[in-house]
Amino acid sequence: MAAPDYHRSTSFPPRPYRRYEDEPTLPRLPSIYSQDEPTLPRLPSSFSLREPTLPRLPSSNSQTTYDSYSHLSPVPSYHSFPRYSEPYEYSDTIPLTGRKKSESHHTVVPVQPEQELQDDLFIRDADPSKRRKRRNAPPPPREGWFTGKITWVVFVLTVIQLIVFLAEVIRNAILTASPIEIHPSFNPMIGPSPYVMINMGARYQPCMHNMPNVQNASTTISWPCPNATAVTGSSVTCSLSELCGFNGVPNPHPHGSIHEKPAPNQWWRFITPIFIHAGIIHIGFNLLLQLTLGRDIEKLIGSIRFAIVYFASGIFGFVLGGNFAANGIASCGCSGSLFGILAITLLDLLYTWKRRTGPIKDLLFILVDVLVAFVLGLLPGLDNFSHIGGFLMGLVLGICLLRSPTSISKRTSPSPLSRPHEEGFRGFCSQPLTFFRHRKGVWWAWWLLRVVTLVGALIGFVLLIKNFYFWGVTCHWCKYLSCLPVTVNGENWCNVGNLDFTPTNETTSGRPLARGLTDTAYMAALEVMNSVI
Repeated sequence: MAAPDYHRSTSFPPRPYRRYEDEPTLPRLPSIYSQDEPTLPRLPSSFSLREPTLPRLPSSNSQTTYDSYSHLSPVPSYHSFPRYSEPYEYSDTIPLTGRKKSESHHTVVPVQPEQELQDDLFIRDADPSKRRKRRNAPPPPREGWFTGKITWVVFVLTVIQLIVFLAEVIRNAILTASPIEIHPSFNPMIGPSPYVMINMGARYQPCMHNMPNVQNASTTISWPCPNATAVTGSSVTCSLSELCGFNGVPNPHPHGSIHEKPAPNQWWRFITPIFIHAGIIHIGFNLLLQLTLGRDIEKLIGSIRFAIVYFASGIFGFVLGGNFAANGIASCGCSGSLFGILAITLLDLLYTWKRRTGPIKDLLFILVDVLVAFVLGLLPGLDNFSHIGGFLMGLVLGICLLRSPTSISKRTSPSPLSRPHEEGFRGFCSQPLTFFRHRKGVWWAWWLLRVVTLVGALIGFVLLIKNFYFWGVTCHWCKYLSCLPVTVNGENWCNVGNLDFTPTNETTSGRPLARGLTDTAYMAALEVMNSVI
């Protein structure tokens, strides 16, 4: 550094480090700054240089002394000296050329070894936001599962569904001595038998309302038992009340009426199937989508609106399937609810299309998911109407519950509300009349569309309930939305899952056996799925 170098160049003997105020005054400057050194030529007086110049050196007749705090001052920079109109008019200015590199150790101002140099003023003037990022800079922290807003609805639903599935497996192990169904056929979903699922609350039409050929049958019908492991013998000698469980239902009797009273009325089977799953594969895929996409949507729209969309989509899907799906299918799962969440995702993409970095890619991703799920719903024994109903209800509730697009909700003039940021339900509750002022015509049309879709969904739900319990109107072509007209091994896919009350001698009493998805049609569906896989 400066001070030690200077001592080595003079006759002072070396001494230990001390404060600078104890040091003697410095001698005159060496002769290297004499007039013999080459200097730059003088510039014209009209020339003005923007860059500041170095100060003049002290004259040879005076000695340079240092203040006791001079060593604490920073190294002088070019900006700290005054500007001169004629930068090189003095004869004793420091030349910029002609100095040897070996002579660079001579300095005027001593610097402490521990002193840190200030940032360069030229670098400091640069914009910090435009500085190049470090290559090894750590990535931004990712949001964890339990950081930020906690999605209580998703977590609670997931825990309940896992507990219910564990109860299914335990009950199947108690009744059939196996945690999963292996007799009379293997469940490809790796889960309990359909009889156990019916006994635990899956949607099964004979347990919910009067049906043709059940209440008005000419003879007593044999139903599979929850512990059935075969299609003959004692496994198929149970009553409908024993199969349905939950305190049972009125058993049909021979030569009864289709309008028999009291009728089976386990209406809650439109709700409980949301928590029941057919196997590990079934619940695995559903919970994977629920914990990723469902969690994001709950953060977007809030827990209350998410719960409304989730349950309304699932219930409407099971109601639609109860009207048009095969009447012997034991339907379960939260797929209808998740299709409603997919519909919310699609609407959110359309609302924020211009703000997305890759909206076309996001749209293709959503469409591929929906199409793949609908195509899989065409396999025999699956209820595709639950998917369709859940998606439609999700669209309707998304239009009604989501915030309006910015291009529609923008007012023609500044918001008259006392709190302009409260443009939603809070703004309406605080100032109902002011809320409707300065609105565009498209905003009124959008609210009219919201009212029409909500009223239409409510009317459709009521009509489907009435049709399920009283009218019984069927649609002959609607079945092709849930199946393909393909015949495999002599079995038409569109006939799989329908109840068939054909007299048979396979039972111990010779009574007709209720054949549907819970019997031969179910095994045919599994054979078809295995052949496809």
